[in-house]
Amino acid sequence: MKETGNRIEILDTTLRDGEQTAGVSFNPDEKLAIAQLLLEELHVDRVEVASARVSKGESQAFRRICAWAASAGCLDRVEALGFVDDGLSVDWIADAGGKVVNILAKGSLRHLEKQLKKSPEQHAEDIIRVIGHASVRGLSVNLYLEDWSNGMADSPDYVYGLLDQLRFQPVRRVMLPDTLGVLNPWQVEEYIGRIRERFPQMRFDFHAHNDYGLAVANTLAAARAGVSGVHTTVNGLGERSGNAPVAGVVAALQDQLGCVVSADESRLTHVCRYVESISGIRIPDNEPVVGENVFTQSSGVHADGDNKADLYSNRLLPQRFGRTRSYALGKMSGKANIVKNLDKLGLRLTPEQVKLVTQRVVELGDKKEALAAEDLPFIIADVLKTAHNPTQDNIHIVNYSLQLARGMRPVAIVKVSIHGQEYEASSPGDGQYDAFMKALWIIYEKLGKTHPILTDYQVTIPPGGKTDALVSASISWKDGANEFKTRGIDSDQTEAAIKATVKMLNIIENMDLNQLK
Repeated sequence: MKETGNRIEILDTTLRDGEQTAGVSFNPDEKLAIAQLLLEELHVDRVEVASARVSKGESQAFRRICAWAASAGCLDRVEALGFVDDGLSVDWIADAGGKVVNILAKGSLRHLEKQLKKSPEQHAEDIIRVIGHASVRGLSVNLYLEDWSNGMADSPDYVYGLLDQLRFQPVRRVMLPDTLGVLNPWQVEEYIGRIRERFPQMRFDFHAHNDYGLAVANTLAAARAGVSGVHTTVNGLGERSGNAPVAGVVAALQDQLGCVVSADESRLTHVCRYVESISGIRIPDNEPVVGENVFTQSSGVHADGDNKADLYSNRLLPQRFGRTRSYALGKMSGKANIVKNLDKLGLRLTPEQVKLVTQRVVELGDKKEALAAEDLPFIIADVLKTAHNPTQDNIHIVNYSLQLARGMRPVAIVKVSIHGQEYEASSPGDGQYDAFMKALWIIYEKLGKTHPILTDYQVTIPPGGKTDALVSASISWKDGANEFKTRGIDSDQTEAAIKATVKMLNIIENMDLNQLK
């Protein structure tokens, strides 16, 4: 693919188009926090944060974002969607403190005639009137051509005619959406090439949807065809199959086309995971750049190649995105996978011991057991049957009681053994597991022991599973600079979480003991 070297602007529309994801709604505090992350931490060029006249909450959020952006000196980078509605949207945006309106016009004759039931001449006159009102209110104007992709396919003369009538209006950018996600990269390049040839003085953005899984590819095609800006959302949020994900777009524009972008790729993982946590839409494990597994090698052959000469690395180095490469444990594991994970944990085994541990890992993987690197010490203890090893069970739960009554907060009573000494505490909580953890940390605080922070909690129930099916609780922890994950399996999800927690306690306890030696 030909490299362009062009500077490409990124407009992120997570807070406008991304919020059209089914089941996603951000409150004003969340919208402000995301806008700040996008502009100050990720450093995208522009953000589209609201649709005019949608709701009272939308108005509150937009006002707060505008007030913050004005104080931070970046108000001209905050945009809102407006409509061809005789200036009502323009007034809504201006009254809230906004400075940029993205007017939504019709980019296909079919949409114009079937939805607005107006002629092209009438629509152009209406748009010009709104642009004039925006100028009076001191707003800059960008113009969306809704359904532009189908307009170019079915009614290109309408698209050209509309732009002919608007070409001398004070419009900063014409934004070309593939509203229904129907284009492929060859069509994108062809259509944008035609538009740019006919209107060389205009500045164009491209807005992709992902219905065929082509949003990133189409965005690259648009950049190659000469657009000045592209639109993204965090984690590809958006209606139906979503929009072009910012992480994939940033990486691909730089690595595949040699484009220059302002976004700080080292902050992509943090921003994407933050939005994941408040949107409730999980990042797929195999999502490019920010997915859990994207820098994970499963095959023993790959681990062996990496050991010898980084044979399975490419330009997508994990360090660029604040990540590290890992080596999965399962039936595809070879000795190289095991050695890589042992090195990470600071454990040393003889070649014969490594062979035995590898065999057990493969056996467990064949049974579809989910394994993490942090499970290795327990596997080693089981396989080698050593009386003294770095994974001995220094901490275990003697017993616990979880009380749950309707209309009352759950209460946990926990007795834990630490190096043979028993300690007990009780605490209420917002749920049974929360109460258990609070009681546990009361014990730790009394002993002056630090404890890690829970950063993610995921419960997996087998599809079609019965009420007695095994549940997997996977919990991520942050202990200082160390981040790790533990898993527990049980037919009760709270018990599964407690098993994962006990694994965590022994891991950090043994880490502390090793540091004292």
